[in-house]
Amino acid sequence: MLLQIALGSALLLLSILIAATSALGLERAYVRLTPWLLREPHQPKLVLLLVIVSLWVLAILTVSIWVWTLALYAVGAFGTLEAALYFSLVSFTTLGLGDLVLPQEWRLLSGMIAANGFLNFGLLTALMVEALRHVRLGQHEARHKRS
Repeated sequence: MLLQIALGSALLLLSILIAATSALGLERAYVRLTPWLLREPHQPKLVLLLVIVSLWVLAILTVSIWVWTLALYAVGAFGTLEAALYFSLVSFTTLGLGDLVLPQEWRLLSGMIAANGFLNFGLLTALMVEALRHVRLGQHEARHKRS
């Protein structure tokens, strides 16, 4: 049981560290692009920003799912990489179909995967909304200064 908790906690922290580090990179890119984002036309830039940030969120979620997949495969919880990936994806998205289950010696990890997915989806959604809100406010301020 302690091994499951230790491994699950390490994987949770790694997943959060990956998301946090990439968020810093996204923030740096935003700072560099701010002058361009504040110039007209705003609508196409908002659409482009939404697409880019959405792809960034999907990439981070994909990396986190693969972290869990490789760990489950490495400990022998599943015989194939495909089964480990399927289980990780279903658990991370909190869908939890139950058609594949972890062996008893690793079953605590399923709840930890779901908690990690729930946390990451919430965190990354909040970051995405905050980034778009910040850009939109900056665009409104820039428009009022020109008027």
